[in-house]
Amino acid sequence: MKKKRNQWFFVGGTFALVTWGLLSSSHMDAFIRSLDGRSGTAYRVVQPVPDNFGASAPATMTNMPNAEQLRSSIEEEAQKRREAPIDAKLDRVWKAIPGYNGLEIDVEATWKRAHQEGIEKGIPYVYKEIPPQVRLEDLGAQPIYKGNPQKRMASLMINVAWGNEFIGPMLDILEKEQVRATFFFDGSWLSKNIDTAKTIQAKGHEMSNHAYTHKNMSKLGREDNRKEIEQTQKLLKEQLGVDNVLFAPPSGDFSDLTVKVAHELNLKTILWTLDTVDWMKPTSDSIVRKIAARVEPGSLILMHPTASSSGALQGMIRTIKQKGLALGTVSELISSDRVPKVEPD
Repeated sequence: MKKKRNQWFFVGGTFALVTWGLLSSSHMDAFIRSLDGRSGTAYRVVQPVPDNFGASAPATMTNMPNAEQLRSSIEEEAQKRREAPIDAKLDRVWKAIPGYNGLEIDVEATWKRAHQEGIEKGIPYVYKEIPPQVRLEDLGAQPIYKGNPQKRMASLMINVAWGNEFIGPMLDILEKEQVRATFFFDGSWLSKNIDTAKTIQAKGHEMSNHAYTHKNMSKLGREDNRKEIEQTQKLLKEQLGVDNVLFAPPSGDFSDLTVKVAHELNLKTILWTLDTVDWMKPTSDSIVRKIAARVEPGSLILMHPTASSSGALQGMIRTIKQKGLALGTVSELISSDRVPKVEPD
């Protein structure tokens, strides 16, 4: 009888150990990210406790056979998971390419969180972003045509110099799809449409500079370049309280002098990666197909408040999201801050 009890005890104990081992090795990722838009943002990932801890019940800080083994495991995992930052650089074709923050496990923060919360559900890894050594600002007066190709984000840049008819419908779509765009305002339009601009601003979109009278900037001297940019910069500040940081030259026409003057005014000169060419009145479906075929991480997409782009906007947004890309403002795209992964709808 005693022999049978020992056999049952052995079988039952073996079953319990095998079952716990399977459970402890199951994937238990939980990802939380703070969206405060600053470098050094903390990430928290919960992972299963390594099987080599060898406990017969889920491990905690109080019943862990060897707490030092936990710290060693965290340090080992930190070496495996580190992603190096990418420096900003000058490209022969695309000019200034923004950098991209790296990512690594914060060993001390992870160790402290493990002490506070225990690890019965897994090690609560805490991540931190590592800024690149070379920043976009270090490249000087250079135009920007795209974001970092490793940053899975695209941005809609809407240049406004004429017409109000399609602004409302486009704002409704952006709100429905929970997307923030960057609007570049021609100053002469803005001076006559402050209330419309305030509506755009109230929806959370970025407000930026498209010069004042839509002139070809490459044809202007230093004084006139400065005047065109400064007039709209002043209007944005006085009427909307905006500290202007971006400048998109009208028609994409500029010279090295234009970029230098904008840089002196603390503005980054923004061009585009993809152009809807909506002023030529293409069909909305053709715009969606074009974006679907060509959009990639880092794309800056140019459009205007036209019938073509208004009709294409929802399809554009959805096809971009289906490719696993986030959508943000131009400033968000060209920053080195990391972007969370986006699951296709």
